[in-house]
Amino acid sequence: MDFKRHFEIGWQNTLKFIGPVILLTFVQLIVTIITLGILGPVTFAGFMKSLFLAAKEGRTPDVKDLFSEMPLFFPLLGISIVLFIAVAIGFALLVVPGLAVIFVVVFACLYLIPLMIDQKEGVWDALKGSWEMAMTKPVSDQAIITIVYIALMSIGGSVPFAILITQPLAIFIVLSVYEERMAASHRRQPPPPPMQ
Repeated sequence: MDFKRHFEIGWQNTLKFIGPVILLTFVQLIVTIITLGILGPVTFAGFMKSLFLAAKEGRTPDVKDLFSEMPLFFPLLGISIVLFIAVAIGFALLVVPGLAVIFVVVFACLYLIPLMIDQKEGVWDALKGSWEMAMTKPVSDQAIITIVYIALMSIGGSVPFAILITQPLAIFIVLSVYEERMAASHRRQPPPPPMQ
């Protein structure tokens, strides 16, 4: 896997849509906080769809996109609760098991939402598809992307206002990898390299 290419694509897309993605990220976080996390999963799916369309079609992200995946509300809420419980159990066993559970969850579910919004798969089919994509050899590539995603999201969560940049950057990178893996498995054309 050409990690440099994916980082360049992620960074170029973040810069290209910097204003709209900052606004989109800010509104998504506010909605998640105000609703005590209940609308977090479904607005995150809308967030990801908005960035997916920006990366794939050059369409400017729009705040109304956050609510474009409302039919996925119950499936995403259900899977989020299950994953939250798994992570909570991991942290109840101490920090290292908790971090290990987070790694496994992100590793396995990294392509869950892209498959649901792009391929219109149900949650279980998307979960299975995400796992299969994650286990594409070499698996070490998936482990590296998982670590990069967790690191970017952790930096965003720990440095004030950094999430407004790190979340879109992490998602654009994941979507670039997703497109490459879909192209490999379904013969879809990979995204073009960023313009210099």
